[in-house]
Amino acid sequence: MKKFEEKTIQSKEIFNGKIIQLKVDDVELPNGKLAKREIVKHPGAVGIVPITKDGKILMVEQYRKPLERSLLEIPAGKLEPGEEPKTTAERELEEETGYRAKQMNELTSFYTAPGFSDEIIHLFIATDLEKVEHPLPGDEDEFVDLYEIELETAIRFMEEKRIYDAKSVYAVLYLQLKKVLETK
Repeated sequence: MKKFEEKTIQSKEIFNGKIIQLKVDDVELPNGKLAKREIVKHPGAVGIVPITKDGKILMVEQYRKPLERSLLEIPAGKLEPGEEPKTTAERELEEETGYRAKQMNELTSFYTAPGFSDEIIHLFIATDLEKVEHPLPGDEDEFVDLYEIELETAIRFMEEKRIYDAKSVYAVLYLQLKKVLETK
């Protein structure tokens, strides 16, 4: 049994889109009372932390309509049906940056907003990068600029809220912590 489990009594699909689905569940709480849960279903995604030979982080800048602004982010993308996260990471890295990685290792996975969504992001670190002569084309509705950023600059950009999304902040803090631990 799952501690504090909420039993679904009824589930109603509200929206079924290209990226997300929204449903409303009627649930029975552990104390027997009833409640509603609005749930966003998401296929999952990857985030890639590409590190150049000289130790810079490859990041992309793109416009995010829900925020009405551009952000600097690590390359990322959603999982396609039946696709393994590492395959998605390799594809997204090439599409968004024009690079391939000889080393692609999973760091961790995390839920982005478990209070209302099941989206999980699988985070990878990509090293030993090589420029691809004819990279895979990016999504036709996605426009990005590529940047190579030093760790110290990325930390400053977090403070300035230019790097402001969870996956990218997680990546920068991971690299900062790794650097601190390596110097001890």
